[in-house]
Amino acid sequence: MTLPLETVRHDQLRLLVLTPDYADFLWLNALLAGDPDISPDSTWCPDLVDCDDLIRNAAFDVIVWNCVVHGGSESAFLQYLAVASAGRPVLAISAEAPGVRAPEVCASGASDYLSRQQLDQWSFRRAVKCLWYRGQLANTAHTQLGKGVASGFINRDLFFDRLNQAILRAQRGGHRLALLHLNIDDFRSINESFGYQKSDQLMIRLASQVRYGLRQVDSLMRIGGDELAIIIEKVEDSLNITQVIRKVISALDEPISIDGQSVVVSASLGVATYPEAGNSPENLMRRANRAMFEAKRDPGTSYRFYDRQLHISAGYQLRLEADLRHALRGKELELYYQPRIDLASDEVRGVECLLRWNHPKRGLVGPDEFIPVAERSGLIVPIGYWVIEQACKRLQESAGLGFPGLVFAVNLSFRQFHDRKMTETIFRIIFNANVDTSLLELELTESAMMHDPAYAQRCLRELNQLGISFALDDFGTGFSSLSHLQDLPISLVKIDKSFVQALGKSAGAEHIIRAIISLAHSLQISVVAEGVETENQLEFLRQQHCDEIQGYYYARPMPWADLVQFLNKRGQSACLQL
Repeated sequence: MTLPLETVRHDQLRLLVLTPDYADFLWLNALLAGDPDISPDSTWCPDLVDCDDLIRNAAFDVIVWNCVVHGGSESAFLQYLAVASAGRPVLAISAEAPGVRAPEVCASGASDYLSRQQLDQWSFRRAVKCLWYRGQLANTAHTQLGKGVASGFINRDLFFDRLNQAILRAQRGGHRLALLHLNIDDFRSINESFGYQKSDQLMIRLASQVRYGLRQVDSLMRIGGDELAIIIEKVEDSLNITQVIRKVISALDEPISIDGQSVVVSASLGVATYPEAGNSPENLMRRANRAMFEAKRDPGTSYRFYDRQLHISAGYQLRLEADLRHALRGKELELYYQPRIDLASDEVRGVECLLRWNHPKRGLVGPDEFIPVAERSGLIVPIGYWVIEQACKRLQESAGLGFPGLVFAVNLSFRQFHDRKMTETIFRIIFNANVDTSLLELELTESAMMHDPAYAQRCLRELNQLGISFALDDFGTGFSSLSHLQDLPISLVKIDKSFVQALGKSAGAEHIIRAIISLAHSLQISVVAEGVETENQLEFLRQQHCDEIQGYYYARPMPWADLVQFLNKRGQSACLQL
């Protein structure tokens, strides 16, 4: 798909004001009124319900953020704003003095900070205009770079100036950046087949496809007849660069039509990072170029890092992601089941369904290794639905095997709440399986609700109406657990294993566990303790009237056939959950 690269210039400031109080919105608007340099078009957003739709579907130059508006974590909300708004500047406002508050919010992603105690017309106008003008300058630079690509015009001086500015920003902010040097393989043959003019059109369309997958803060320019360069700013680790490489490779995989012929090109990518590979545009470009020529040794589209360790890390992540995609299609994934024991009856009340990966070469891959990869790549969404399907299948089988009341608990990833059809998809799975929904339990963490709390709450209530119950996992490790217990249809909490395993070593762990059990029971919520491994841990939890336990003391996670043997060996049927 070919998209226009130019940025539209405009003279009206578009402002999004995130504050719960309409009087606050009017006051901030009044501070800007009458300024001859700006004509603000302001939009008020009082809560998180409309925030996502506004940011994704409307264009804003500056976001004014009252720091009381967040989903439980200010830093997580600022990260969300940066991604959803494509890096639009955020002006944070709060009651605290700048010396106390500004370093924290600016380190988390805000562009500037103002204290309400010192806020006046001059300071607010100055801050807003500064962020607006800075954005316009950046857009102008992007537009010039984009025009260079779109017209086929090659201006290396302009690109090196842009790279130098990016390095200076990285130095001031203490960030890393990456330079990608992309060279089309065997471009001479393309020239010979189609001629120079058609080959030039191919490069322009290819650049457009690559540009479409980049963030707005990233820069792309054509620096040679068959070469593109990309500046990736604010790099945290090799995973950030891996995501960009993945998008570039995906763009290269798209065929381009030239003279009615579908052409697919391959390319070699060299990657150099600041500060590891150098602190000047010339050094970065030279080392990215060297890495690109190293990539030429590999067949097809390939990449190399100038830094060997980064190359190993990013390459491992990309290979693992490709293998995981194949695993989902090739039936290499499998569910293991860990029993949950009722302390009052000593019976198996339920099982937690845990994902395992039977890699054809590496054997059993642990979830700590591949689940983060699945979440970063978005593969966790189809994998999560597959897990629910498999759990429903085993739920059907368990009744016929003499375990009619066994509860099956499945973990929900925070990524699944990004899927706007999550409720509909889960409903379809349950309907097709024709299972007793009261025996299906979905486990979620606080981070799963951080992206869009209002949407998450709506999903949970809709699923709860179908009879599905919910458990809050890793309870005690987050900051807003109490509010979630009140606002969400939670019927069970799971004490994090870190507290259980600290029993006998830390008096604080004992106090925390007592408090969690007491609080949950006062709200008519059951409690499961995870990670129980010793008799002493079991006895303490029994004395505190914990409802269920889960851990190696009774059983490790096991395949379905082993679980059936385990249940039969105990000589009992799981009782219905009350």
